[in-house]
Amino acid sequence: MTGVGYGDWLTERFEEHRGRLRAVAYRMLGSVSEADDALQDAWLRLRRSDTSEVDNLGAWLTTVVARVCLNMLRSRQTRREAPLDVHVPDPIVSPESGVDPEAQAVLADSVGLALLVVLETLTPAERLAFVLHDMFAVPFEEIAPMVERSPEAARQLASRARRRVRGQAPAPDPDVQRQREVVDAFFAASRAGDFEALVALLDPDVVLRSDGGHARPGMTFTLRGAQAVGGQAFTSGRLSPFVRRALINGTPGAVIAMRGQAQFVMAFTVAAGRIMAIDVLADPERLRTLDLSALDEPA
Repeated sequence: MTGVGYGDWLTERFEEHRGRLRAVAYRMLGSVSEADDALQDAWLRLRRSDTSEVDNLGAWLTTVVARVCLNMLRSRQTRREAPLDVHVPDPIVSPESGVDPEAQAVLADSVGLALLVVLETLTPAERLAFVLHDMFAVPFEEIAPMVERSPEAARQLASRARRRVRGQAPAPDPDVQRQREVVDAFFAASRAGDFEALVALLDPDVVLRSDGGHARPGMTFTLRGAQAVGGQAFTSGRLSPFVRRALINGTPGAVIAMRGQAQFVMAFTVAAGRIMAIDVLADPERLRTLDLSALDEPA
């Protein structure tokens, strides 16, 4: 096989696996740009490696991407001198008409923002074990060498992560239309100043997490309970005219935009007809990167 021919073949094989690899990286890192960086790193490693003895290139690439992401997570931990109390990962914002094919590949098997927020609280090794095993069915025998543990220790890492996820990131209702009705009712009650209606839509143990980044530290906080969260929504009712309906990581949510610039992205977790979690990105530095052109104008 000629050099050019081999390069073309390698490119085709990599592109075949790009969707899965990007999905792994996004779940590992919670950042679209860092996920793309991880894929670029994996591509360069592939170009430098002799894969003639590799039986399963997809599995090999998944391992490479996972290791790159693990190193990035560890580097991120040592770099953050004063981590924020809440970190809301990069949302994937789409119009209500649907998620584009590239984003759909990343969001396959639905990865809500609430789940990603919880993944941010895990250690890098726990996150890798949970993401690879529970989301992508990678055996613990393959995960163990990546985290320099035994397969049983890798299993324990995933188990600890799983308990955290189950306790803090409830699975949303499968009925997306029902989710949208609840979210619309939330904004309608907020707009009308109907506090009782707001509270009725919230689970008693609802959690609101807001991430303002380093630019807006006052917007970084966590509220728990229907009364507290309802009170925050009640005082934010003045923002209702600027609400644009959107899909946030594939589920109904909203972007609050003024003069074409996003001020907040709000993701909702709706289960059993009530709002269990609201995750808000209020970091202006990351919000500036969002393209709102495909979203509907405020109602």
